[in-house]
Amino acid sequence: MIIWLNGTFGAGKTTTAKELTSRIPDSRLFDAEKVGEMLWHVLGVPERDFQDFPPWRGLVVETARQVLDYVGGTLVVTQTVLVEQYWREIHGGLTEAGVPVHHFLLDTDQDTLVERIETDTKPESISARQWRLDHLDEYQRALSWLRREAQVIDTTDVVPSRVAEIVMERVQVD
Repeated sequence: MIIWLNGTFGAGKTTTAKELTSRIPDSRLFDAEKVGEMLWHVLGVPERDFQDFPPWRGLVVETARQVLDYVGGTLVVTQTVLVEQYWREIHGGLTEAGVPVHHFLLDTDQDTLVERIETDTKPESISARQWRLDHLDEYQRALSWLRREAQVIDTTDVVPSRVAEIVMERVQVD
């Protein structure tokens, strides 16, 4: 199965994913962004986002399917997907491949998001700070469909270990 953690930057996806993979036997982190980075070498840097490359969406599905066929278990995916059509392509492809997908939206209020982004001191986070802030409006515009398509967990005042527990309860993982 796949546990897909969606949400904007600063919502707690990466930290929650680490908590989940440390608690769920035979689970692995699948960073779909690495598929996009691979495509840069072939297709060049995209105008807006690597998710705009149709091969990215198909390759995420196929890579996840093949990894699960090979090792089984659970893939925990941390990937912000803000375009509904892209999510439908990915979800539909995984469903067609017989892979159960549990889609969660980790959400928090705007002030908390901005604070988390601005105070994140990891080197890769500092270099991406402005990009992350610039995408908060796109996240707000996507919230209506995200709330329909995912199970929402408010992470505003919840530590990642508790968020992981909530996800496990909802997926019914022991």
